[in-house]
Amino acid sequence: MKIAIAGGTGFVGKKLTEFLLNKGNEVIILSRKKKESSAPHLRYVEWMSDGTAPEKELNGIDAFINLAGKSINDRWTEEAKKLIVESRVKTTREIYRIINSISIKPEVLINASAVGIYGTSKEETFTEEASPSASDFLAETVKRWEQEASKISELGVRTVFTRFGIILGEAGALPTIVLPYKIFAGGTVGSGTQWMSWIHINDVVKLIHFLISQKSIEGPVNATSPNPVQMKDFGKTVASVLHRPHWIPAPSFALKIVLGEMSILVLEGQRAVPKVALENHFEFSHPVLEEALADILQST
Repeated sequence: MKIAIAGGTGFVGKKLTEFLLNKGNEVIILSRKKKESSAPHLRYVEWMSDGTAPEKELNGIDAFINLAGKSINDRWTEEAKKLIVESRVKTTREIYRIINSISIKPEVLINASAVGIYGTSKEETFTEEASPSASDFLAETVKRWEQEASKISELGVRTVFTRFGIILGEAGALPTIVLPYKIFAGGTVGSGTQWMSWIHINDVVKLIHFLISQKSIEGPVNATSPNPVQMKDFGKTVASVLHRPHWIPAPSFALKIVLGEMSILVLEGQRAVPKVALENHFEFSHPVLEEALADILQST
C-alpha cells in the first residue's frame, strides 16, 4: 500500500513509519522542509509552505494519516493555546484541499484525536458512543479538530478519529512521569483517584494499521488500553517496575502553580475504554500496565 503521513517525524509518526515500512508499504511523509530519504520505499514531500503542491505526489495513495499538530505539553499561555488549535485546524484543512484536488482519492483518512474530547470525570466510563459535552480547552480543541476532519468524509473518504489516551513509550509523556521515581522522589500526583487512560506505543501503531484494513470501521475509535488505571495505581506500578519507593506526593495546588491550566493533564482524567477495537477483535500486545511499563522501562 501507498500511505501518506502528516506529522510523520514526531514520536508516534516515527514509530508508525518504521512499522509500516517493515510491513512492506510505501510511505510518503509530508514535511515543511525538503528532506532526502536513504530508506527504500520512504520519501518526503514538502507541504504547508509557499510554492508547494503536495497533491502532485499523492494521487492514488491508499491511506492518509494525520498526526500533525503542535504539542500540548508546553505551558498553555494564550499564544500557545492559539497555536495548538490553529496547527490542527490548518493542517486538516490542507489535507481536505489535497484530497479534494486529486482524482484518485485515498480509501481512508486516519485522523489523530484525543480522549480529552470527553472531558474529565472520576465516575463515568467513556466509550465511543459517549456524547462529548465538555467545554474545557482540551475538549473544545479536539471537537474543532474532529469537525474539520469530518468534512473529508463528504469527499467519499472513510474517516476514522483515533482518540488517543496517554501514549507510553521512550518519548512522549512517560519520561517526565517516571523521572521523580528514578531519583527516589516519586509519589501520588494530586488526589491519585483521577483516571489515566493509557496505551503502549506499539499498540498505537498496530491499531492504526488495523484500522486502515478494517473497512467497516469509521468515526471515533478510542486508542486506549482496555485496562485504564487511577493515577495512584499508575505511580505504584512505575515504582514497582523501577524498584523505587512511592512516597513523596505531588499536591494539586503545587502543580497548578507550576503548570497553570495545563495541570488538567495530570490532575484530572477520564476512564476511556476501546469498545470499537475490542468488538472488532483487535488484539492488544500490551493490555496490562505492569507488563507494558516493564517492556518500555527495562529496555531504556
